[in-house]
Amino acid sequence: QVQLVESGGGSAQAGGSLRLSCTASGVTLSPYSLGWFRQAPGKEREGEREGVAAISTGGTKTYYADSVKGRFTISRDNAKNTVYLQMNGLKPGDTAIYYCAAGPRRWYASLHLSDYNYWGQGTQVTVSS
Repeated sequence: QVQLVESGGGSAQAGGSLRLSCTASGVTLSPYSLGWFRQAPGKEREGEREGVAAISTGGTKTYYADSVKGRFTISRDNAKNTVYLQMNGLKPGDTAIYYCAAGPRRWYASLHLSDYNYWGQGTQVTVSS
């Protein structure tokens, strides 16, 4: 069982930055493909989670939603058993609960919800104008 724990959420002004981290306990993340998803206010159903960024098992492939491309960066540090989401140029529309997710070994990066088996509890990000 993979248990994921997110941290680093909080409040920021528009144009500011935050870095989210996600670690796993009791298991190494190195064989897994990893992703970040978000759920905006008023969209509480699991199917309404939006894929934000993903990274392949080897870390060589990344994929971003158009809405965050050029502003967010996903990375992984297998030595620290952690995946990160660096968020720059934050906008009020980025306000959401952010979830990290782990899926099977993949050479590519995926933003499909169904490609992930394990989810963290989420961390709140609030961006004010």
